[in-house]
Amino acid sequence: MSGIAGTTARDTEIRLPRATKVKNKQPADKQITAEQILREAKELQEQDFKPPKQKISDPAELAEYRLRKRKEFEDLVRRVRWNLSVWIKYAQWEESQKDFRRARSVWERTIDVNYQSEGVWVKYAEMEMRHRFVNHARNVWDRAVTLLPRIDKLWYKYIHMEEMLGNVPGARQVFQRWINFEPDHAPWMAYINMELRYNEVDRARDIFELYIRCHPDVKAWVRYAKFEMKNSEIGLARAAYERAVEELGEDAQTQELFIKFAEFEEKVKEDERARAIFRYALDHIPKAQAQDVYRRFVAFEKQHGNRDAIEDVVVNERRFRYEGQVKQDPLNYDAWFDYIRLEESAGDHDKIREVYERAIGNVPPALEKRFWQRYIYLWMNYALWEELGAEDPQRTRAVYQAVLGLIPHHLFTFAKIWMMAAQFEVRQLHLDAARKLLGRAIGQCPKHKLFRGYIELEVQLGNIERCRRLYGRYLEWSPSTCTAWCRFAELERSLGESQRARSLYELAIVQPQLDVPEVLWKSYIDFEIQEGSRERTRLLYERLLQRTQHVKVWLSYAQFEVMPLPQLQQARALGEADGAANGQAAAAVGTAEEADGLLDEARSVYKRAFSALREGKPDEKEEAVMVLEAWRGLEQQSVAAAEPGTAAAADRQAALQAVEKRMPRRVKRKRPILTEDGLEAGMEEYFDYIFPEEKGTDQNIKFLEAALRWKRSRAEAGLEAEFAAEVNS
Repeated sequence: MSGIAGTTARDTEIRLPRATKVKNKQPADKQITAEQILREAKELQEQDFKPPKQKISDPAELAEYRLRKRKEFEDLVRRVRWNLSVWIKYAQWEESQKDFRRARSVWERTIDVNYQSEGVWVKYAEMEMRHRFVNHARNVWDRAVTLLPRIDKLWYKYIHMEEMLGNVPGARQVFQRWINFEPDHAPWMAYINMELRYNEVDRARDIFELYIRCHPDVKAWVRYAKFEMKNSEIGLARAAYERAVEELGEDAQTQELFIKFAEFEEKVKEDERARAIFRYALDHIPKAQAQDVYRRFVAFEKQHGNRDAIEDVVVNERRFRYEGQVKQDPLNYDAWFDYIRLEESAGDHDKIREVYERAIGNVPPALEKRFWQRYIYLWMNYALWEELGAEDPQRTRAVYQAVLGLIPHHLFTFAKIWMMAAQFEVRQLHLDAARKLLGRAIGQCPKHKLFRGYIELEVQLGNIERCRRLYGRYLEWSPSTCTAWCRFAELERSLGESQRARSLYELAIVQPQLDVPEVLWKSYIDFEIQEGSRERTRLLYERLLQRTQHVKVWLSYAQFEVMPLPQLQQARALGEADGAANGQAAAAVGTAEEADGLLDEARSVYKRAFSALREGKPDEKEEAVMVLEAWRGLEQQSVAAAEPGTAAAADRQAALQAVEKRMPRRVKRKRPILTEDGLEAGMEEYFDYIFPEEKGTDQNIKFLEAALRWKRSRAEAGLEAEFAAEVNS
């Protein structure tokens, strides 16, 4: 499409320059540094223009020059009237021309613009002072301090001028005008120091009295006392400190005043006074604000005190630290424990009891046992201290009653506190009170520890019938607790009541639900073994095998069969000790026959175990291997125990070979690793066992593996043939 006046788009387009391609990207041989670039730029800079100096040779030229400069300054101050630097330069130029009348006029005009600028007043007065116009300078300073009485610099300059002129009464008069405005501490001290320079001590003391009335604070009083101390007036200095404590009241409860007071007494060798001041400060100043007092008191006692005083200070310092911790977090029970241990080491019963009461007053806000676990130990320690430390049984009983009334037993309880309260009553020979406490605990919040503790207490007291009743209530409350059944049965057995114990075991094993049934069965079997009843024990193992076919049960059963019972061993030992030589030979024959019978029983159990595990759990090959290894170990021990060359040795060797034939072969295999989604994530190696009866299956596997290898070799040969044909073509 054509453009204006027949132009085309190609004629009107903007053509950018073509980007130049860098052909050689290698670094140049000569490198230019940034320092060189800056140096060359500095050299190429043009010199600044400087106007020529004007030399004035006659009064006419001087008048013309002054007229021109004044006109420039007047034009400038008209344009920027608020710019004080222009006014100051104007006034200073007039001063340089020695025209002081005009200079004063410029300074007055400057003050009219902004009288609140202290720099203007200072420069105005300094001009008058430089040229010895004292009255003019005094007039300027007087006007300045009248208009700006809160600017300390003006007062200092005014007083300095009067003092340099030797006009001390005038300087004193200026100070009096200044203090009427009640300035800060520095002007007062400047006034006092001026009087001291002229040895006017009484005047300085009078000024201090005005000073402490104007500023009734610690800083003023300490300076007053130091002033008296510097003038060797020890009594007046002490009186100043004492007046400060009395007149300031609560405002005096600061560590700065007491530290300075104590340091003063220490300097004048009054150690007891200093110690009393430190103690007074520690008793009246809040703990959080007395850190420096504690630190200074410790240093003082280390320097002037004895061992007991130093220990007392250290205890106070630690007490202060614990007070800060418990104040910051009242529920920090560890801090309370440390605080209580500190007070117990000090030995003050009233203080210990006070800290315990404060600690137990911080009840956990949440009704959850985990929040109460540390808190309840405060009560336990409190009760133990009242019993053993304070030796006050009435208070101890009151502590136990208070804590038992505080715990929400409907939500949770602490068996230990119940047992401690009961044991305390036992130590006080109040058995009925102890039984009532434990009975109340069992009825209100039964727990395993409470039942066990109550039963143990009655066993120690020898009350067996009460123990049986307690075990009955225990088992009614928790019939699934195997440890309770076992302990009840052990109690009966210890009393010689074997039938009672057996009945308890029978009741226990028929319960529909048990927490650890294996513990119960083991205890029952051990009981029958100790009773010397092999048949009952064998029947127990058979009943247990009807419920479970666990490999450990089989191994325990076989081990039981091969081991002689304790009662038979004791009887045999007694027979050998009392019998004659022929009796010993008969016992030896009986022992050998008994060992062969036990060995046969054990072999029978191992055979049953192996068959049951291979038939019932064919995939659990490790358990079958465990049975075979235990069986082989038994046979090896029997072969080692037999006399070589005998028929028994040959039979045992044959039995060992039969077990060896049953042993599986261990092989390494691979299996896929499956993820949670059922996908293969790789392969893993594992060990498998191939038993002799599985050899046919193993041969089939080997045959299939050989067929797979043959198929792969044929495929590789076919690929090689195709490749050779392509090469030939």
